[in-house]
Amino acid sequence: MKIAVIGAGYWGPNLIRNFLSTEGVSGVVCCDGQEKRLERALKRFPAVEGMASFSEVLSRPDIDAVALATPVSTHYPLGVQALQAGKHVLVEKPLTLRSADAEALVELAEKEGLCLMVDHTFVYTGAVRKIKQYMVEGEVGNVMYFDSVRINLGLFQHDTNVVWDLAAHDVSIMDFLVNEKPLSVMTSGLSHFNEQEDIAYITVLFPNNLIAHFHVNWISPVKVRRILIGGTKQMVVYDDMESSDKVKLYNKGVDYRSGDSVYSALVKYRTGDMYAPNIDPTEALALMAKEFVDSISRKRQALTDGIAGYNVVRILEAADASLHAGGRAVTFSQDSNNGRQRRVALTQAK
Repeated sequence: MKIAVIGAGYWGPNLIRNFLSTEGVSGVVCCDGQEKRLERALKRFPAVEGMASFSEVLSRPDIDAVALATPVSTHYPLGVQALQAGKHVLVEKPLTLRSADAEALVELAEKEGLCLMVDHTFVYTGAVRKIKQYMVEGEVGNVMYFDSVRINLGLFQHDTNVVWDLAAHDVSIMDFLVNEKPLSVMTSGLSHFNEQEDIAYITVLFPNNLIAHFHVNWISPVKVRRILIGGTKQMVVYDDMESSDKVKLYNKGVDYRSGDSVYSALVKYRTGDMYAPNIDPTEALALMAKEFVDSISRKRQALTDGIAGYNVVRILEAADASLHAGGRAVTFSQDSNNGRQRRVALTQAK
């Protein structure tokens, strides 16, 4: 198949590089309306065909799919045009700025029988896939909390705040690992230098006493990329800044036995071994590109499909609404047609 990458700015060249080496891709087209960016991309990738018009890309019958590496505000209108033109669509995260738009894209893709996929790159890392393996095999037990920190100095965005910029990564990881529908979101944060909030704390509540917390920050003196997952059996630490041993599984926890009174309750602390597994070093973006191609050629649901994108946007949208409402809790409708339930139903239907 032939794939067109729309946007040759920061992320577009990474997609081009990986699609060029993906089995099943016969050619890559780069489309960008800015002449200098397009020239720079074509100079770096001589085998790539260049185009300046998105409408011309959509009119080409030999182009099977498009990958949108464009500003998030353009994802919905460009995605609609591409799906209506019969193209499979890969979208850089987040899928859209509104959950209603994300849901509309999902429904349009289903109607047209096309693949809609979101580039939640971290889901494809060896570390996150290893954690998922532990959870599926029951090594972690029931998840009690998901705690993430993603902080650094910059880069400041002028069209979006730190919630949409940084939290999208860890929310997508959580959505992949945790099979629960959120109940509510509470967010506090502030802007110190422009109109966009540069620091935020997001708390998401789930059924079964599961709580998730996200700390995102553009003004930290150090760069931290760390996730802690507390399970009833074992606990996981994922530190993406580690050169090795990114994932550590701790046989630590609390065993609690209730009694007739608070004085007769028994609390035992379990302190066992720590295990650091080998992690698949394959580049996550290469696996993501392969997943997109495979889901199209095999006509199957993608791992990070439009429903996954919708789930993430739904939480980010609620977090942003809470932030601008002074931290007031935003609750989710538990309609079975929304969120994770829709993904399960779609999988069963196919």
